[in-house]
Amino acid sequence: QVQLVESGGGLVQAGGSLRLSCAASGRTFSTVGMGWYRQAPGKGREFVARINWTPSTTNYADSVKGRFTISRDNAKNTVYLQMNSLKPEDMAIYYCYLNAGWTNYWGQGTQVTVSS
Repeated sequence: QVQLVESGGGLVQAGGSLRLSCAASGRTFSTVGMGWYRQAPGKGREFVARINWTPSTTNYADSVKGRFTISRDNAKNTVYLQMNSLKPEDMAIYYCYLNAGWTNYWGQGTQVTVSS
């Protein structure tokens, strides 16, 4: 099993920044990649960003390109999402996930609130 613990959410004004963290533990040796999805009130869950293990490539939703950066710390088994120039439409619960081949593991989610 894999456990994911997210942190770093909170309240920020529009134009501000936040950094989310996702620490993975357990059977992480099969990791193919990790990333983030988000879900705003009344909406479905949408892809935000992903970082692949080998090769180390990244993917972003068009809505966050140029503002968000995903990175990882191998030694800490942690993935980060640096979010800059936040907009009210970025407000959502952000969920970390770990892809291990056929299986995805999810964190509990962390709330990001952006005030205008």
